Amino acid sequence: MDFQIHKAHIHFFLAHKLNNIGLYSCDRHFRFCSSVSLSPSDCSFFSCVILIILTEMGAKGRKKSVTKKLKKCASEFSASSASKDKAADFLPLEGGPARKLPDTEVRESKATVLYIGRIPHGFYENEMEGFFKQFGTIKRLRLARNKKTGKSKHFGFIEFESPEVAKVVADTMHNYLLFEHLLQVRLIPPEHVHPRLWKGVNRWYKPLDWVKIERKRQDKERTLEEHNKFVEGILKRDKKRRKRIEAAGIDYECPEMVGAIQAAPKKIRFAD
Repeated sequence: MDFQIHKAHIHFFLAHKLNNIGLYSCDRHFRFCSSVSLSPSDCSFFSCVILIILTEMGAKGRKKSVTKKLKKCASEFSASSASKDKAADFLPLEGGPARKLPDTEVRESKATVLYIGRIPHGFYENEMEGFFKQFGTIKRLRLARNKKTGKSKHFGFIEFESPEVAKVVADTMHNYLLFEHLLQVRLIPPEHVHPRLWKGVNRWYKPLDWVKIERKRQDKERTLEEHNKFVEGILKRDKKRRKRIEAAGIDYECPEMVGAIQAAPKKIRFAD
């Protein structure tokens, strides 16, 4: 409230002085200056400058010289306030002088490897290459697969030739809806790329036929010792099954295992 009264008094006094000598344009100039939010110290300084000019020029001062000096003072004041605002980045909440943040260098990203997560079923190596090559040239591509079944683990990696292209792909394809899956695309810094990430990337994975492997293992020829060991395992499991049936109170007579006991070889006597 005191500050507003002080500004009003200054405005009234200067307007009265300027009107006495017929400087109506100076009055408009002062109104423009007074509309700027100033501190009390700045207002007192500004008013002192104008009063000194009026006393030097006297009542018969020239209009052009006064307006010229007023414009010069206003420009110097605005330049000084602008330089202060430019130098200071923020004012601390606890008080004190304005502070400036340290200058940080903007480093260009050199990452060319992308991580792609939540890959939908059916979007495999050929489909990924055909889709992502619209952005730029692909150097390497790898889709994580299960070693036993060969099925996709729904994440992979792509390396582009240009880091700018990789940046564009990361910005545009992140959270992209593809077959009801939101793709998760992120840049991997060069220092975080594992050295064995691209091991065997040029060899397309061919899943193993585990049915054929198990059939071959079961149908292999066994020796007498291997056969006896195989039969002992079957009898052991059958004995446990019988005990569980009896413990459950079920009256059931399990059939005997056929071919479990091998007949002793017959002694052949040759006639003399």
